[in-house]
Amino acid sequence: MKIRLKDKVKIISGKDKGKVSEVTAVFPEISKVIVSGVNIVKKHVKGEKGGIITMEKPIHVSNVMYYDEIPSKIGFTLIDGKKFRVMKKSGKVVK
Repeated sequence: MKIRLKDKVKIISGKDKGKVSEVTAVFPEISKVIVSGVNIVKKHVKGEKGGIITMEKPIHVSNVMYYDEIPSKIGFTLIDGKKFRVMKKSGKVVK
């Protein structure tokens, strides 16, 4: 998966389209990420405490795009035998 933890991403589809935020969790086995402040849902909880809690749900990785001044796709390249992530629009190496 090309999106990693603490990457800055832009949401490109869904109810939160256009928001820019940071990835807080990555689930590569199901191709989903949790982005802070995005896809907020309310859940009704039973029990002693009970009530309504708000939580962030995962969003599919195809609905986010890496963001660094401009949104861009991410590719891979070899530099001196090491594999690096590269922004396809600008050609900058991603940390």
